[in-house]
Amino acid sequence: MQPTLDNAYWLGLAISVVLPVLVGLVTTRVTHAGTKAVLLLFLTALNGFLVELADAGDGYQIGSALTLWGVSFATGVLAHFGLWKPTGVAGKAQDVGARSSVRGTV
Repeated sequence: MQPTLDNAYWLGLAISVVLPVLVGLVTTRVTHAGTKAVLLLFLTALNGFLVELADAGDGYQIGSALTLWGVSFATGVLAHFGLWKPTGVAGKAQDVGARSSVRGTV
C-alpha cells in the first residue's frame, strides 16, 4: 500500500508557497529582513499546526505539526528565493504594502 497525503496537507503546501507574498503585502521594503523572517516563521507555524488540526485523524500529533511547520517554512523560503523574488512578484508585493502604509498615514 502506498502512502497518501490528504487534501489538508496539499492545501497546507500550497499555502506555504503563497505565504512569502502575504508577508510582502503586509510589510514594506524598509522593514528589516529579520522582521519579515519572524513573520514568515509565525505564519508557517500557524499553517503547520492548523493543517495537523484539520487532518488529526486518530488524534492531534504535536510531532506532525512541528514537522509540517518545518516543511512549510522551508517551502516558503524556497518559494520566495526561487520563484517570487526572481519573477518580481516579491518586489511588487512590497510596493503594494508601501502604498497601503502611505495611505493609512494621510
